[in-house]
Amino acid sequence: MPPPFALELRTVAVTRYVTPLREGGSLPALVEADDGFLYVVKFRGAGQGVKALIAELIVGEIARVLGLRVPELVFCELDESFGRTEPDEEIQDLLRASTGRNLALHYLSGAITFDSLVTTVEPHLASQIVWLDALTLNVDRTVRNTNMLMWHKELWLIDHGAALYVHHAGPDWALPRPRPFPQIKTHVLLPQASELAAVDAESRARLTPQVLRAIVALVPDEWLTNEDATAEEQREAYVRFLETRLAASETFVQEAQDARNALI
Repeated sequence: MPPPFALELRTVAVTRYVTPLREGGSLPALVEADDGFLYVVKFRGAGQGVKALIAELIVGEIARVLGLRVPELVFCELDESFGRTEPDEEIQDLLRASTGRNLALHYLSGAITFDSLVTTVEPHLASQIVWLDALTLNVDRTVRNTNMLMWHKELWLIDHGAALYVHHAGPDWALPRPRPFPQIKTHVLLPQASELAAVDAESRARLTPQVLRAIVALVPDEWLTNEDATAEEQREAYVRFLETRLAASETFVQEAQDARNALI
């Protein structure tokens, strides 16, 4: 049964490959699109594959529903011609493997990497971000790799491809089961996250089953390539995982609170 409302992402086409952003193994790139804007593209042909794009899309849109700042996500179409004209062989191979639909984030020109030693985040916002990352099993928000930017004096979240990591585990990854998340103890904002209980109630109210289904419905069929399940069955698995995780939010909230108490 379709959701009673739908979300939609814009689609743009790459017109110019500007420069690679050599960060980690995903090799994203700065590109210009046919709407005249610059985007950071995450390629489907990168080492982490389309599952990293699925996590980026689902977690980014969950964050947006929760009222957090995330650069606009768009589908980004890449023509096969870009793979033929790129002189760097590694990038050429990546572009050839990524022909078709990729995912991109609007480029925040002039943004700087968040530094917890320079910027103090107020407790409610810190609690929102810690709660989001606990819900989605995001291992990538540490002091070494904050995946946050400061832009016009506001905090923006980026790079959620490492979240939902259990979807790499095989066909039964979404079955309901206890899922401790000890990595929350390394979260860069955990010391400031003193309002987790209040944020838990607020966030659960926003993430209704209809909202979760609308977000997961954004995932394109061609990214759901499991031969053992249809695209719709795989979407149901993501919804089931998120609903199960949300229903047990008091568990991961307590886990985060215990980790925070150990720190302070």
